[in-house]
Amino acid sequence: MLRQVITTLVGHVDHGKSSIIEKIKKTSITKAEPGKITQSIKAYSIGMDVIKEICSGLLDPDKIKILGLLFIDSPGHAAFSNLRKRGGSLADIAILVIDINEGIMPQTKESIEILKENKTPFIIALNKIDLINGWSQKPSTFLVKNIKEQTPSVQKSLDEKLYNIVGKLYEFGITAERFDRVEDFTKTVSMVPLSAKTGEGIPELLMVITGLAQRFLEADLEYNPDSPAEGTVLEIKEEKGLGLCMDIIVHKGKIKVNDTIVIGTLKKPVVTKVKGIFIQEKVQLKNLKEAEAAIGIKISAHGIEDVIPGMPLKGADKDIEEVKKEIEEQVEEITFELDEDGIIIKADSIGSLEGLINLLREKNIKIKKASIGNISKKDIAEAAATENNSYKVILGFNVRQFEETPEIKQITKKVIYHLVEEFEEWQQKQAEETKLKSMKSLPKVCKIKIMKNYIFRQSNPVVCGIEVLSGTAVAGTKLMKDGNKITEIKEMQDQGKKIAEAKRGQNVAASLPGITVGKHIKEEDILYSDLTEEEFRTYKKIKDSLTEEEKDILKKIAEIKRKNSPGWGV
Repeated sequence: MLRQVITTLVGHVDHGKSSIIEKIKKTSITKAEPGKITQSIKAYSIGMDVIKEICSGLLDPDKIKILGLLFIDSPGHAAFSNLRKRGGSLADIAILVIDINEGIMPQTKESIEILKENKTPFIIALNKIDLINGWSQKPSTFLVKNIKEQTPSVQKSLDEKLYNIVGKLYEFGITAERFDRVEDFTKTVSMVPLSAKTGEGIPELLMVITGLAQRFLEADLEYNPDSPAEGTVLEIKEEKGLGLCMDIIVHKGKIKVNDTIVIGTLKKPVVTKVKGIFIQEKVQLKNLKEAEAAIGIKISAHGIEDVIPGMPLKGADKDIEEVKKEIEEQVEEITFELDEDGIIIKADSIGSLEGLINLLREKNIKIKKASIGNISKKDIAEAAATENNSYKVILGFNVRQFEETPEIKQITKKVIYHLVEEFEEWQQKQAEETKLKSMKSLPKVCKIKIMKNYIFRQSNPVVCGIEVLSGTAVAGTKLMKDGNKITEIKEMQDQGKKIAEAKRGQNVAASLPGITVGKHIKEEDILYSDLTEEEFRTYKKIKDSLTEEEKDILKKIAEIKRKNSPGWGV
């Protein structure tokens, strides 16, 4: 017996994955999504009767044995590579969606790598042909005839765009060609130009994927309908009148009402019974007594509060402990490498959490804790315990904030890249504030010269004229000679008036305690600010905020210090 063909759509964000399914189902998927981007794997079943209707005149209905296509619509944003990995490994065949006008983009490349890694056969949908300059829309005409009826310049433009993509794909070791020109489907990937907006090329896409599945995947689609179900949890949410329910994809076997099932959680596996099975039909849920692979269904069951999206599910027709062990082994594969210190992140599902971790890892952001659920009082306390102010923040994807706390920044968004963008803005602001605080706490750096013929007092304290050669001299600045601290600027005067600081080019009178002219200093001596190693290292951290003059003084201070102490300030 043949089951439905599990088909995943992958590709770059905004290249039209959901729009293709929209056109086929004549529904509106993307409008319900935050930011109009699909952000969790969802399953959409296309029955063979629908496919035959759309492909009328292209497919021989008597030769088709498969039951239809079960589409998994996967997110296109970079953050969701792990979700796409699950979709890619679960799928029998994939559709790589590419905007024919934009070509190969970052997530296109990533999708190709995932498909190759999972050895998933795929075809390519070249979307948005309607945006080719001069394209004449003919939705009721079969694609090949449609293309031939376009003007020569449009046909040339289409071929140029198509073969530009063919060239890029060849760099990945992929040989591709327009579907009607393919001679050997085992060696060449089929490309179907189409428009999800007008529907042009959609019948040909379904024809090619159905034909390839029928021809090459028939053996893989055979299954025992009486074997226990295996599936994956896609979503879990409250349904009015049903309580907590799970949306799952059954990819093997059969599931029935009252079956015992085992489901993975982050703690221990849940063993429960199926209370009800439902399938979405337009706006209503339809009751089912049983469901066979491959299908996307909703299940109601007791004790599933700890179940989260992405978890495996198995029917238990044998020893329950053995099935629990199998589930535990699968869950153990979901591991996060975290840091000893860093920020706290929260998300609504395993897939979302993995996606957020991926995006933050790419930006070298440390993560101390990553977990599922709304931001809690415990999360706030943990964030508050860190000494590093840049880690006093909690990011939440598709979850609720805890009550507002002035000490801890909480950032929550329903679009993952908006969340990361706001965090980066906050991070930059924190860094700037830290730099300002550091600069205020650090001593000013300067290079001064003892002026000739301007010694007013020899000692206790020395009073003399100084010239500020570079930097800023401030009352209280410690001064060094030959790498050793000898005195400090106790007070400065300019034309008899007390001043707090003197900048480059100024000549002022200064009192220098603890030294004697002739013994410790002499006329025309050059003195520098004396810094501790810790102060010097702090200056290095904020070097981007320093002037070239300050950088030069710091470089000279380090050179002088390292003559006496090699490695000083490194």
